[in-house]
Amino acid sequence: MSTESIFQTHLVLGYVAWLLCFGAYILPWLTSIDRVRAHRAIAALHSFRFFGFVFLLPGVVGPNLPASFATFAAYGDLAAGLLAMLALLTVRIRQVFWLFVIGFNLVGMGDLILDYYHAIQAGLPARAGELGAAYAIPIIYVPLLMITHVFAFYLLLRPQPKAIQALAGETAVP
Repeated sequence: MSTESIFQTHLVLGYVAWLLCFGAYILPWLTSIDRVRAHRAIAALHSFRFFGFVFLLPGVVGPNLPASFATFAAYGDLAAGLLAMLALLTVRIRQVFWLFVIGFNLVGMGDLILDYYHAIQAGLPARAGELGAAYAIPIIYVPLLMITHVFAFYLLLRPQPKAIQALAGETAVP
């Protein structure tokens, strides 16, 4: 098999495995708790996105990893991770918390979509070996990040019954 085929197979299987795990274990748990706790759990996962900064670290990634991919991916992950940390730090100030939740999900999902675009433009699937030790990030970590962003947007856009909003101390946004 070619490097490109192996990388694409790994990527697809990463999504399949995480969708199965998410559906069986994570989704039932996230839907059983209130939405603030669910978004805190998602933010906690995304707070580790600073790790994407490793794409800029020589010796971890190959010397020929396309800079057009590496630089954008590294800084996009860092931005999303910092916004997720700020969401966690501001959970007691609900209006600010929700702004950071929306922010890290918009920045984070945008980053992942643009990373896919940059990877394709740079021919990264055929040069996946240049990811070096960071190979696991797009194969194992990115699918879970994308799935949780989609679910976070679902939670954000799903209407909340007024009784639940009142119990949670939240007010409806006009």
